[in-house]
Amino acid sequence: MTIAQSISAPGALPEGFRPKQRLGFNTRVSFNNCDGPAQGLREGIALYQAAEALGYQSGWAYQRHFDNYLSSPLPFFAAVGQHTNRITLGSAVIPMRYQDPILLAEAAGTTDLLIGGRLELAIATGATAAFDAVFGTVNTDARSEAKRRKARFLAAISGEVLHRIDGPGHSATEGSELRVTPHSPTLRNRIRQGAASVGSAIQAAELGIGLISGTVQHDQEPGENFSAYQARIIAAYRSAWRAKWGTEPPSVAVAASILPGTTVELRDTYAAYDLERRTQGIAASRPKGALEPTARTNNPEGSQICPVYHGTPDQVVQAVLTDPGLAAADELVLFLPPAFNLEQNRRLLADLAQTVAPNFGWTPSL
Repeated sequence: MTIAQSISAPGALPEGFRPKQRLGFNTRVSFNNCDGPAQGLREGIALYQAAEALGYQSGWAYQRHFDNYLSSPLPFFAAVGQHTNRITLGSAVIPMRYQDPILLAEAAGTTDLLIGGRLELAIATGATAAFDAVFGTVNTDARSEAKRRKARFLAAISGEVLHRIDGPGHSATEGSELRVTPHSPTLRNRIRQGAASVGSAIQAAELGIGLISGTVQHDQEPGENFSAYQARIIAAYRSAWRAKWGTEPPSVAVAASILPGTTVELRDTYAAYDLERRTQGIAASRPKGALEPTARTNNPEGSQICPVYHGTPDQVVQAVLTDPGLAAADELVLFLPPAFNLEQNRRLLADLAQTVAPNFGWTPSL
């Protein structure tokens, strides 16, 4: 009996391993200079359609400015929503430093209503000031400004009064209360924070928003590996939530590189990606024409990236079952290598859903 067969029986999950309520994927909706962005966007829609047909519950798209990737997720989600029916559409993540919070709230509300309440926004405050020359400088540091904008955004999508007309010269009657419209009343419940540290996770809990843990972390203890720190991040979030709200926290999503190879050729491909990831860090796997990073072989100082679990399906299952961070999650989100093409991604989505994920207590939505 294989590992996958032996653990698929009811109740056979290891102690402490939470059954996975949802399965998702994370794509950068990348494109190369030969085919162009229009083709990349069309293939992005096709990827969501393929995932929904396989029973995936969520699809997440990464935002990246000024490169060969998706830069504006919300109009993309509005388009994807017209070609899908069930799968939720999420951003992972939107750095708030470069967002106008009111305009983002308006766009998010509009998008969510257009796609039937399937929008899930993951936002982050860990932005640098790298693009200040383009987006404009601020009087505070990048993180403080991102936190300010996040608070304003959360107030806006919650339907709070943003301003009262207090004098003549306006199209609205004096005393009118201004709120973001159109308003999606349940969207506030589908906001998550992309957390790369314990401090960020605690902040999310105190704000009463969900959590998604990504593929890069910082502020870990000396010698603490990625998986152990991820488990500690999730535990801190749940503890802070219970202390603040007195209820059970919402489900926690974790992005991970889980690449089951069902053929020798696929296993070789995934092993090569793992090597590239370990040697080039976050610069690994770029589409043709993407910007060259300034430090290809290094991760950001003080950070670490997630392991890549690859091999046969049984080997991948065993690796996930013994990973404390993945064990603690309620939802697994497959991080797709950015340079993979549509067919490679479709194959990876299918192999994960059909050979690995059912062993984690996951059931497809079909």
